[in-house]
Amino acid sequence: MKNFKGKVLFLNRSDINTDEIIPAKYLTEITKEALKPYLLEDLVLDGFDQKDVLDKAVIVTRENFGCGSSREHAPWALEVNGINAVIAENFARIFRQNMYNCGMFAIELSKETIDSLFAKYSGKEAIVEIDVDSSQIIFSLDGQKEVINFTIGGFDQTLIKEGGWVGYADKKY
Repeated sequence: MKNFKGKVLFLNRSDINTDEIIPAKYLTEITKEALKPYLLEDLVLDGFDQKDVLDKAVIVTRENFGCGSSREHAPWALEVNGINAVIAENFARIFRQNMYNCGMFAIELSKETIDSLFAKYSGKEAIVEIDVDSSQIIFSLDGQKEVINFTIGGFDQTLIKEGGWVGYADKKY
């Protein structure tokens, strides 16, 4: 199972598409590692610098994250950079499933909860830990903790625990 604890990258924009997550010109790369330096290279967002990605483990963003192409490269580029969870209001359907297929979280929370997370933690050194078994997200900042419950389907939870579809298939078939 992947690591689901670390610093948070807040991306305050809706409709971040797969071309912004990993530009199409890099899709000819044959390893995940080759994608690493290009994560969010084409993201247009005031105040964002691609170096903001370094040492982050979780992204918190707005609605419709991962829209656009159905490529698996977008989750792969996140994964190779140590980002194994994205928390958003909602996701493009195929992107969401690609995340779970890779053993990564795509957690949907209400707009009100996302707004609250931005207000409390954006621009600060917040740490997030996701507890797979209890379906809880724990935000930590300055010794204070906030626990947020989320829901996840049983099969998606199994994919997380098995490290993705390949791990699940190796165990079951």
